[in-house]
Amino acid sequence: MDGDGHPPRDGAVAVQSAPGYRARGTLPVRVELVRQLGRRRTLVMGAILGLLPFVLAVAFAIGGSPDERGGPGERISLMDTATASGANFAATCLFVSAGFLLVIPVALFCGDTVASEASWSSLRYLLAAPVPRARLLWSKLVVALGMSLAAMVLLPLVGLALGSVLYGWGPLAIPTGGTLDAATAAQRLVIVIAYIFISQLVTAGLAFWLSTRTDAPLGAVGGAVGLTIVGNVLDAVTALGDWRNYLPAHWQFAWADAVQPRLEWSGMIQGASVSLTYAIILFALAFRGFTRKDIVS
Repeated sequence: MDGDGHPPRDGAVAVQSAPGYRARGTLPVRVELVRQLGRRRTLVMGAILGLLPFVLAVAFAIGGSPDERGGPGERISLMDTATASGANFAATCLFVSAGFLLVIPVALFCGDTVASEASWSSLRYLLAAPVPRARLLWSKLVVALGMSLAAMVLLPLVGLALGSVLYGWGPLAIPTGGTLDAATAAQRLVIVIAYIFISQLVTAGLAFWLSTRTDAPLGAVGGAVGLTIVGNVLDAVTALGDWRNYLPAHWQFAWADAVQPRLEWSGMIQGASVSLTYAIILFALAFRGFTRKDIVS
């Protein structure tokens, strides 16, 4: 009991009575990372992302190269230049997955992290260890975001390696005309990955906040994916006019400005600002709600 006769918060007794107790020493990020890397869903998601470039390569082999389908004059998108070089194939892998596929690992890693502990009835034991609530959330959030970023890096890396073997190492052919040399193309792909990661922080924030509000991991993951889809649907409603500029989905493909002869930042800056604003609010709500929540699981 504290001086006012109320029970102490999680970890308060340990801080007062356990010599040598350090809140910062509880649940290190490396421990949480090892725990999450060993889970089956992490391995399955990694396998899916690693296999996607091979599936695309098979599809292009069956359907024929862009030249066979109509020639260079009809190249109007990244999909049409996919087999021009390894860099083009890597960019195509990002193009086909950024809209939905990459949403799933972000929602999974961020939405399953806290809710799964509650569903296993292990959350209260972690807090009784004692791991301070803010420390627990911080460790889980850092690992979840790190794994989400790793998923976004894995896909183009596998695509670049496979594309270079199948289609050769060369410049990035731009659909609107012109090329980017290999070094410049690599830099642009890094920018693309960074922007996609920032744009997905909204989904991460939704999933993480829902994960602190429910004991059902599927509810948190599904809720984040569902709300992301709703955002995409709303962005397609042209009647909303300028209101769509406040939707993160409206800017999800602004990274296409990075694969042009002249790099344009305006769209990506606006999109990043919108995404970061929503994400910060959602992460703050998650921390605020969890520190005041009664943990019974």
